[in-house]
Amino acid sequence: MSTSTAAHAPGGKLLSNRFFQTVLLSNILLQIGIWVRNFAVLLYVTDKTGDDPIAVSLISVAEFAPIFIFSFIGGTFADRWRPKRTMIWCDFMSAASVFIVLLTIMFETWEAVYFATFVSAIMSQFSQPSVMKLFKQHIHPQQLQNAMAIFQTLIAIFMIIGPTLGVIVYQNFDINISIGVMGVAFVLSALVLFRLPADIKSKSETAGTGKVMHEMAEGFRYVWRSPVLRTLCAVFALAGLSIGVAQTLGLFVVTERLGQPKEFLQFILMVNGCAMLVGGASVVWIAKRVSPQKLLALGMIVGALCTAAIGLSTNVTLTLVLQFVNGLFFPIIQVAISTMMLQWSAESHVGRVNGVLSPMFVGMMVIMMASAGPIKTVLPLVSIYAGAGVVMFIGVLVLIPIFKHKAPEHASNQQAAPEMGLH
Repeated sequence: MSTSTAAHAPGGKLLSNRFFQTVLLSNILLQIGIWVRNFAVLLYVTDKTGDDPIAVSLISVAEFAPIFIFSFIGGTFADRWRPKRTMIWCDFMSAASVFIVLLTIMFETWEAVYFATFVSAIMSQFSQPSVMKLFKQHIHPQQLQNAMAIFQTLIAIFMIIGPTLGVIVYQNFDINISIGVMGVAFVLSALVLFRLPADIKSKSETAGTGKVMHEMAEGFRYVWRSPVLRTLCAVFALAGLSIGVAQTLGLFVVTERLGQPKEFLQFILMVNGCAMLVGGASVVWIAKRVSPQKLLALGMIVGALCTAAIGLSTNVTLTLVLQFVNGLFFPIIQVAISTMMLQWSAESHVGRVNGVLSPMFVGMMVIMMASAGPIKTVLPLVSIYAGAGVVMFIGVLVLIPIFKHKAPEHASNQQAAPEMGLH
């Protein structure tokens, strides 16, 4: 039995699937490279600039800007190109950019570290939709939610150990070794991906380049015609607005509401990361019993209540408990959204659907991250967190009409027409 056939057998064990093993190992290597990059570059820039806030903020710009610029473009081309080949080339190109940066740093051009982050973020906009496309090909629909849960658990693990790993590499060696680790991790990831099954040549791959704009427009129409995907767009935007507040104002919760020094924030982040690890593992069990729509609603209800309560709390223990509960349910939100996106998208449109939805979440989150500071100058912290909780709860109300929808079986069929099975 082939890998693909075995993967589509409902009773097959997910972790024994060669495709899933390969993608997991590749993702582990990428996570190592990404977290070493994140913290080595952060510490290096602060050392070079004397904690200049503008220089530090440019790191986030280099990381998030490609999501706005290249997400939908990357998704469109991911639908046209062969996914295995796309992923391998993206990892090799990320590695090449890292080694170019290493050479420039040796000649004292330290600003080049922004380039490594920027190029790596661009490549991920082409690579990630290709991964999702392969999931449609090689993972049975009944196993998609469990597969997403395992990936979320892996990400949670690196949220706990990643910062420490990055700090250790940078502090014990230097930026040159740190960048070398990044490059090696990307190269190894590319080599691991050669284990993937051969690509299936699609019709869109042979289409002329003149059809690219038409395919982009078709991607937007495809999402708009589906009530479920259209609803996910709204939910993504609302969740991004709410989560952006917590991302930005968590430090003020520590100092103003809890009366603790700013260093205490690391304990809140640690509690949140541990909870995400537990939640990622637990969602594998929960996902078998609850539809992704209801799973998403459950996660957002808990997120809304915890967000509002964190803003109200002045007790350290209570805040830590709320942070743990919030982190526990955050993977549920991520897994449910990823599962719904895959289940309601035809294989030929997965990249473009991902390209439409992802910027909605990140865009709204960044807008709120930029707005939270000015808003805080006119509103108390309690009101801001209460408002963020209300926004998240509105997302739950938006979800209610699609509770009755069931994923179309033919969404896994590459030749499925966009109009079919959307209503």
